[in-house]
Order: sequence, then C-alpha cells, then structure tokens
Amino acid sequence: MSDVALQLSAAWPAGATVDQGNLVLGGVPAAELASQYGTPAYIVDEPELRARAREYKAAFSSHPGRLQVMFASKAFPCTAVVRALGEEGLGADVASAGELFIALKAGIDPADILVHGNGKALRDLQAAVASDVAFVVIDNPDEIDRLAGIAIAEGVVQDVLVRVTPDVRGVTHDKISTGQADSKFGFSPEAARRARERIDELSSLAFRGWHAHIGSQLFELEAFDRAIRLLAETGPCEVLDVGGGLGVAYGAGQEPPSLQAYAETVLKAVHETVGPDVHLIVEPGRSVVARSGVTLYTVTSVKTNVSTWVAVDGGMADNLRPMLYQADYEAAIVDRMLPEPGTPLTTSRLAGLHCESGDVLIDAVDLPAPVAGDIVATPTTGAYTFSMANTYNGTPRAPVVFVGDGESRVVVRRETIEELGARDVE
Repeated sequence: MSDVALQLSAAWPAGATVDQGNLVLGGVPAAELASQYGTPAYIVDEPELRARAREYKAAFSSHPGRLQVMFASKAFPCTAVVRALGEEGLGADVASAGELFIALKAGIDPADILVHGNGKALRDLQAAVASDVAFVVIDNPDEIDRLAGIAIAEGVVQDVLVRVTPDVRGVTHDKISTGQADSKFGFSPEAARRARERIDELSSLAFRGWHAHIGSQLFELEAFDRAIRLLAETGPCEVLDVGGGLGVAYGAGQEPPSLQAYAETVLKAVHETVGPDVHLIVEPGRSVVARSGVTLYTVTSVKTNVSTWVAVDGGMADNLRPMLYQADYEAAIVDRMLPEPGTPLTTSRLAGLHCESGDVLIDAVDLPAPVAGDIVATPTTGAYTFSMANTYNGTPRAPVVFVGDGESRVVVRRETIEELGARDVE
C-alpha cells in the first residue's frame, strides 16, 4: 500500500509517491531507475512535464487576441523535452543557432519560434532568417543593420520585436535579474523608440512589437504588473512579449504564486494597457520544467571532520546552479523517504566529486544514517541543470530518462569517456 504523495513537498513531481518508504517516480521505483540507468541521471516525469504545458495554455486561454506560449528552451534544451512541449501546443524561445537547431529537430513550427539574446553572433542571425522564424528580438543597435543585411541577402522581410529594459528589478538573485536599468539586456524605453524608428526606415525588417523579461525565479506578482505597464508606455504595437520568470518551489516552506494568479496578473495589466486584442507572447521556462526533474546520485563516501560530508558521484558537472548562484535544493535517500520515528538524522553537507571546495550541492541536509552505496535524489532539477552540464574533471555527461505510467526510457544517453576526446585533432 502506497503512502500518500502529500508527504512530499511541492519540490517533487506531483506524481511522485512513497511506497513503504521507497521513492517512486512516474510509477517506477527510483532505486530501480538508478540500477538500470546508472547515476548520476536526470529523471523526468513526462506526465508532469506535459501537464504543466497544458496548464499554461489553459491559464492564458481567456486572452481574446492571439496567444503564443513559447517555452524558454534554455531551461532544458533537450529534443525530447521540447518535442513533448510542442505536442502540447507550446512554441520555442531560443537564444542561439544551437537551440534553434534543437527546436527544429523537435518538430517546432518556425512560425512558433522566437530568437533572442543580447549578443547574437552572425551565425545566430543567419540561422534565424534562413529558418523563417516568427520573430527575432532586437537587443542592441548593432543588430539592426546586421540583421537587415542578412534579410536582404535572403530576399525576405524579417519580423522583429525590440527588447525593452523597463527598470523593474524583481526579488531574485542578481545573476538572474534582467529588468534593471543597467542590465546587459535590451534598450531603455527611450532608446527602444529610437531603435524602432531605425527599423521603420529599413525595407527588410518589420517592427511588430515590444519584448521584456525582468528576471527568473520571481515570486512577487507586482513586479510583473509594473513591468508590463511600463513596457506598454513605450509605444503602440501589434505584438507584446512579456517574457517569463515565474518562480517555483525548491523546498518545503517556499510558496510561489500559482500559475493562475500569475496569468491573471499578466492579462489584467496587458488588457488595461495595450488592450485585449494584442498578439500576446509569454515565455515560461523554469516554471514548465523544473518540477518534472529529479536527479539521482550514488553516495560514494561518508566522513566527518568539522562537518559530516556525504559525497556523491555527481556535482558541479551535472548541476552548476548551487555554485553559480547559491541555489538551494532538497535531498532524500530513496529507500528511506519516511524513516521510522526516532531514527536519528545526520545533518550532512552533500558534496560533489569535483576538485573544487565550492563543489557542494547542498550545504546542510538532514539524512537518515547515510552510508556509501545509498541512492540520493534531489528534486526540482528539471531547469538549468542539463543545459549547464559540463565535463569538468573528465566527467561524462549524465543521461536523461523519461518516466511515466510505470515505464521508463532513455531520451539522451550517457556520454562515454571516449567521446570526451572525440573532437581532438591531435
């Protein structure tokens, strides 16, 4: 008989359960997944992933004008993930020729693809125009003439949006805040208007609207409201792209706004300013994929000096976020999810295997008598883990495994050691 799923925090996939103290993901025991696919491994609850996409479409369905929900693919640029979201009606927001390639490979219609980024290289712009994407987001003055020249060479008129920095700072880490006046992204409102004037002078570009994104992992809805209202003041437009940024719970006690409350805030601000008939684009990333992901590790050693160090076979190569901007995570031992009352808990520092003192996944987590060989799970790893994966210390990158309805399958295989040298020419 399964224990109720409610005993897990909102950091875990909604479909995760605990059966006699054992973690079950997508109907498959986590210990079995670790045994079959090895560790570290990114496990993705596919029903959770698809459900979140449907929730986004439903939350914004009351918008009378045209609506596009474009997944910010930088959060999880995996073909199978982007394909699943596309099958649920989401487009793709891409930030490079590489992410564009993945979106097209996943079957996303170019009419549902938007290309943005603050420093797009010539190859990125060329790929965007050649692929006939819906919009290129202009981020700086230099891009205007460069993109215009590419469009002329291709014999097309490229639709563009202009990114506006509304000087709204949400409450988040500085490294993922993008709406403040000194952001590396976009134009000030005044400069954005000048950019539009320049675009209107060019026959190969067509201005369609404004774009703004104020940051990531945001909990306060007022920041979204304020940013949209300032964005609308920039000038008239056909298209309004309000970005993404809705936060998620990474552990117990964190309560982000509901998707419904977020959508109501956005729609109210849009309808009261630009109007209900505007072509609206939203760009969710983290809030679509984060909760669907769980990473599995094997404990390699436990030792105590001043701290108790629980070392695992992964770390900053498969999840750079704690080292990059002090991201917090939960962790649990998969066969002791609900320890017996009175079982002592060891306050542990979950350490990675890499030769860096900063390679610590979780600075303090209570674990029931951890020992070498235990399988540890960290939830809410569906966003910005796979996409930031690296091969530091010669560590092959981890696989991505989809689970659901009691079945599992590999959608990205584990990298081999031999592949680490595959690009060497000497």
